[in-house]
Amino acid sequence: MKITQLRNATILIDIGADRILVDPMLARKDALPPLRILGGRTQRNPIVELPAEAEAALESVTHCLITHCQKGHFDHLDRAGMKWLREKRIPVICTPHDAGYLSERGLNVRPLPPHHEQPSSFLGGHIRTVRCTHGRGMIGMLMEHGVGYLIEVPGEPSLYLSGDTVLTPRIRDFVSRHQPDISIVPAGGARMDIGQDIIMGVDEVIEFTHLSRGLVVANHLEALSHCPVTRTELADAATRAGVASQLRILADGESWLASAPGSVLSSSLQREMVS
Repeated sequence: MKITQLRNATILIDIGADRILVDPMLARKDALPPLRILGGRTQRNPIVELPAEAEAALESVTHCLITHCQKGHFDHLDRAGMKWLREKRIPVICTPHDAGYLSERGLNVRPLPPHHEQPSSFLGGHIRTVRCTHGRGMIGMLMEHGVGYLIEVPGEPSLYLSGDTVLTPRIRDFVSRHQPDISIVPAGGARMDIGQDIIMGVDEVIEFTHLSRGLVVANHLEALSHCPVTRTELADAATRAGVASQLRILADGESWLASAPGSVLSSSLQREMVS
């Protein structure tokens, strides 16, 4: 298995001969609206370009996973990403909740069963959805609460993509029960103009890493105007908490190769984009 960070929540996952694209935000820098407007915060998004190698790497994509996409969540599926998926006719795995929305936009939709944590066949193994809580309190009532995915394929590390979520008792219980070999979690501490954080920030990522016996990959960093956490800040916190060897913080364009399930995963980062 190889994990490649493209930008924000957009990643590539190579499993055998298949390449999975997760939550494609493919717009150019500054092409999307601000996510905060009060106090003079009007910076447009994304705040960085995709890595130069992204276009070539996307040509090998065989599947796409969408964690959530409605209510204006363009950072997980923007118009450029939708156009690319439509033109390439890539199979798009999603929830029944999102299936109609995506089908209406011409995408090649493959909805999963409606029941969370019910396994479905996927790439010779199984995939299941895990509920997210995309913010608490008043802001949580306004957000689109999507899903994460647990992917289990024989001969590969088990992989948990948490999706956009804060660290809830449900997530804590899920990780404790399943103990994925690899977890990918949002770490940017995103916050709108009102309310609390809507994804994990530094403290919750560190707590998640303590809960997990596997390795944790942090993303959703340094790409959107409402995500204040930096890679350096998170790395420093991981060192202080004694979990630096367990937490991976990939730069945009970096790939990480994971070996067999249950084994020690490669700690080396490959700067070249997968071909």
